Amino acid sequence: MGLKRTNVYADEADLALIKETAARKGISESEIIREGIHRIALATRVWDEPFVTDEETFDLGGPITKEDIRNQGSQE
Repeated sequence: MGLKRTNVYADEADLALIKETAARKGISESEIIREGIHRIALATRVWDEPFVTDEETFDLGGPITKEDIRNQGSQE
């Protein structure tokens, strides 16, 4: 992935946290900022098509009772 330079305004407290984290992890402040941008970009992404249509469902095998949980431990 190619990088492109940009300027942003950030709260001083956030910048201080970034500086501390970068020093603790031994990576650049820029890397922390790039990771944050990437994570929020993925978290707020809107897909063109729904992941699951109204006709599709997933069988997750529930509901699970307390006895199911207790018995699971004794089967191992």
